[in-house]
Amino acid sequence: MPSNRTASSPKKKKGRRARLLVILLVLALLGGIGYGGYWGVSTVRASFPQTTGTIEIEGLSGEVEVKRDDYGIPQIYADTDEDLFRAQGFVHAQDRFWEMDVRRHMTSGRLSEMFGEGQVETDAFLRTLDWRGVAQKEYEEKLAPETKTYLKAYAAGVNAYLEGKGAEEISVEYAALAFTNDYKPEPWTPVDSVAWLKAMAWDLRGNMQEEIDRSLLTSRLSAKQIKELYPPYPYDRNKPIMERGGIDPVTGKFDPDAEPSGNIGGQGTGTGTGTGTGTGTGTGTGTAQGTGQGTGQSTGQSTGTGTGTATGTPADAAQGLSTQLSALSETLDTIPALLGPNGNGIGSNSWVVSGKYTTTGKPLLANDPHLAPQLPSLWYQMGLHCRKVSESCQYRTAGFTFSGMPGVVIGHNQDIAWGFTNLGADVTDLYLEKLTGDTYQVGGEQKKLITRKEVIEVAGGKPKPITVRATEHGPLVSDRSTELEQVGQKAPVTNAAPDRATGYAVALQWTALQPGKSMDAVFALNRANDFTSFRKAAKDFEVPSQNLIYADSKGHIGYQAPGKIPKRATGDGAAPVPGWNPKYRWEGYIPFDEMPYELDPERGYIVTANQAVVDEDAYPYPLTEDYGYGARSQRINNLIESKIKGGGKISTEDMRSMQTDNASEIAQLLTPYLLKIDIDDPYVREAQKLLETWDYTQEPDSAAAAYFNGVWRNILKLAFGNKLPKELRVEGECLNVRPADSTGPDDELIERIVECGERDADSAQPDGGDRWFEVVRGILKDEKNAWWRAPASRSDKAADTRDELFARAMEDARWELTAELGKDIDSWSWGRLHQLKLKNQTLGTEGPGALQFLLNRGPWDLGGGEATVNATGWNAAAGYDVVWVPSMRMVVNVGDWDKSNWINLTGASGHAYSAHYTDQTDKWAKGELLDWSFTDKAVETNTVDTLTLTKP
Repeated sequence: MPSNRTASSPKKKKGRRARLLVILLVLALLGGIGYGGYWGVSTVRASFPQTTGTIEIEGLSGEVEVKRDDYGIPQIYADTDEDLFRAQGFVHAQDRFWEMDVRRHMTSGRLSEMFGEGQVETDAFLRTLDWRGVAQKEYEEKLAPETKTYLKAYAAGVNAYLEGKGAEEISVEYAALAFTNDYKPEPWTPVDSVAWLKAMAWDLRGNMQEEIDRSLLTSRLSAKQIKELYPPYPYDRNKPIMERGGIDPVTGKFDPDAEPSGNIGGQGTGTGTGTGTGTGTGTGTGTAQGTGQGTGQSTGQSTGTGTGTATGTPADAAQGLSTQLSALSETLDTIPALLGPNGNGIGSNSWVVSGKYTTTGKPLLANDPHLAPQLPSLWYQMGLHCRKVSESCQYRTAGFTFSGMPGVVIGHNQDIAWGFTNLGADVTDLYLEKLTGDTYQVGGEQKKLITRKEVIEVAGGKPKPITVRATEHGPLVSDRSTELEQVGQKAPVTNAAPDRATGYAVALQWTALQPGKSMDAVFALNRANDFTSFRKAAKDFEVPSQNLIYADSKGHIGYQAPGKIPKRATGDGAAPVPGWNPKYRWEGYIPFDEMPYELDPERGYIVTANQAVVDEDAYPYPLTEDYGYGARSQRINNLIESKIKGGGKISTEDMRSMQTDNASEIAQLLTPYLLKIDIDDPYVREAQKLLETWDYTQEPDSAAAAYFNGVWRNILKLAFGNKLPKELRVEGECLNVRPADSTGPDDELIERIVECGERDADSAQPDGGDRWFEVVRGILKDEKNAWWRAPASRSDKAADTRDELFARAMEDARWELTAELGKDIDSWSWGRLHQLKLKNQTLGTEGPGALQFLLNRGPWDLGGGEATVNATGWNAAAGYDVVWVPSMRMVVNVGDWDKSNWINLTGASGHAYSAHYTDQTDKWAKGELLDWSFTDKAVETNTVDTLTLTKP
């Protein structure tokens, strides 16, 4: 059985000597710190997969072929469904098992078993959420027998790869881990696959962070100020996904052709001055972001008066609750460190254009999900081909998969194509719970807390026992923080709240913590052959809630919003609510028949990029208060419309070009104002001149883009960032500020204190996303708005007007970029500031420096930016480095599948120094795409290695 562990193609041979030299240099470095006696070239290469020859696998019913192209992307051919998914598990494990193993330890709260004591707090939080337990229930109680069969086959394939292998033969990271840990990988199980969907749902969970932030802001800002920082969605300027549609009053189902006709029985909302909410017809005082719903849908006002009864959240609880939520926010920061930042920039682009407006005469569909950069990429490209589609072998599909999970997540089959973006639905609520001993209050009743014991095993340390407690709403996430436990006992309250006794706690209710059928939906999508079967599949895609776009080979295009989205009897989900008030319970979920969808809209295209779904006056259910604000989606709409209205047709190259569009909306808005400011300092004036001929595009080599983004960052810092509470500011950045409880005017009479930020850099505010575009747009023409005031610093006088603050930001940006890029502005470029660094998500971030050198790659100088179509996101509160990216890109030529294109952020392999570790990244950074073979003939033409899997 001849085999090949590195492909024999010319591309793989090219550069092999250089790669070997780098390996030897790294090994020499490792030898200098004591690793050399153990590591060698053979250790690094031991885990490279066999890609040719024959391997026997127990359980196969027939022969399976794995055909890889020049980039190591596999296409699998089999004669039964079980053989197909068994082979998929085997191939995923060949290239990505370390990644798969870390993921399953994360979803089950067992990272400490691999990485030691430093992960105990993270594990405790994840055990509290119990993703693994929910996945187990899904597998046992919810999933179809057919789905279970596929999951078992996939797991068997993974385990066939692991059988008989030492850790170093699986991945080089295990060899590194062996220096501190005797960890050995366990067999894969079907539940390991199901649990990964919970992690993705967490990453795309909606507005939980905004819910926390709005409450934290109450320690420094008034209700009016908070409202200004969360402006309403600009429906008049940025189109929602659907231009019409609503609930048919006769059928009770969603009608995509209904004209907007007012909110049918919609829920009223109001903003108060704390976190309170209330219902009824009486008058009560709410606290920040309070909501009210009366008999006439009356709403609370910005002054804090809303309709409600004495059962609302306590009016004076803001201070204590803010402290609780601050600690919770810090706990949450440890989880995005593994999955990526969760914020306004996290989303995706997808759009589909009808054949009426394309050069092909058939639909074109594009998709690029925006996630944290990871090495290897979150995605794995693959084709799954039944040699003959039949009842026993139902799949012929290709696209982007998750290693560790069977099926194709985004892609196409022989009939349809589909893409995803995050809908952003509000599927989480935080409840303030009144605890007394081992009970909690609901109305006039004391209910017993639900408890379970867990033991966290720790590599190199003692086991850590924890107790997980929950209410009817969900787990008490506050139990995972000592600070939360203490401040819950001290939260100030009024008579509107129950007696404090042993304190308050914070519970999380989240749709993903209930068993569902999303795994069934993945396979159903892969089999779907028309819009009806596509919608039937979407019905089961409960979490995470996504926007699904559709196109088929018969020329149809469509959209469906699926997901398990709660109906709230009271409140809008924008702020924490009182758990002791039964009126804040969820009242079930929006029925699928009432969820928005459309087929073949008259305009001839559909754009989804995390904007509002449907006009708020046309739809009775509030899906969320925290959509993206539509900067990306409207830019895509404009690009499509300009082509169509000009009489042109859209090509696959046009679709690719749109994906890499670098135009900055905020630059177009602000630059005319910046150019009108008189600048005396010649060095600052020199930088200002860069903006005079700039076209607002953020190319990697643009000095103007670098300077503008520096100015934008400093505008945000001066106008907003320095006025936010420490819980939202970047950790370690310290300011002289007035005490949070001061009530006098903000002037020199108030003694100031030094206060340092506490938020993780990737999620600090103001992040500069398109919410902040709207905030600035709302006050831009008000030259003396209070937000434009900035106190004097050691080197700058106070700013009292917009132009004074802009001038100061321009000066600060000039000196900041001088420090970063040098004094000579001719040497400046946006790409040098805005760099992508790819890091192995475990040892590449926490391991020794030499090991990080071995596992990490980069930097790459990138164009694009925050809230641009080419969404290489950066957080303006922290700096300019890239913190989220288009994690893949695809353009599907529907019907003529072999003319489709795709690209991954990294490469197929998770093995450091494999030819396919990052072999797509250079092209990805340039906005290029690879050819995407699908038909048997095209796949065969592009195959460079074939591995045959056979039964013994």
